Amino acid sequence: MQFGGKFVTIPLMGETRSVSWLRTARKDFEAFPEAVQDDILDALAVASQGGISAKAKPFKGVEGGVFEIAARHRGDAFRAIYAVKIDVDVWVIHAFQKKSKSGIKTPLAEVELIRERLKRLTEALK
Repeated sequence: MQFGGKFVTIPLMGETRSVSWLRTARKDFEAFPEAVQDDILDALAVASQGGISAKAKPFKGVEGGVFEIAARHRGDAFRAIYAVKIDVDVWVIHAFQKKSKSGIKTPLAEVELIRERLKRLTEALK
């Protein structure tokens, strides 16, 4: 595991892509219940091998190659957003507990944060 700056990289075994995290996303993720963390890590393992987990779907509101992992735990909804087309790594750019007051739709503030993080990460990796 590498720590440095705003990023955390966790290399995986075999013929897979590494899963890298924006540090803030990793910190938020680590506050999730353990069962939720396990579900999300399983879905990221599938993504690192080039697949799409049944818990993941394309994230609307941003360019292609960005996916949302949805996990439920005791009536609460948790999300992790990752990108597959920014770099050779799978990048987790946001993790949050969904507290939407507008039904199933992701709150606009979360969407804007995701867009901003994608933009900054793309610029940082150039």
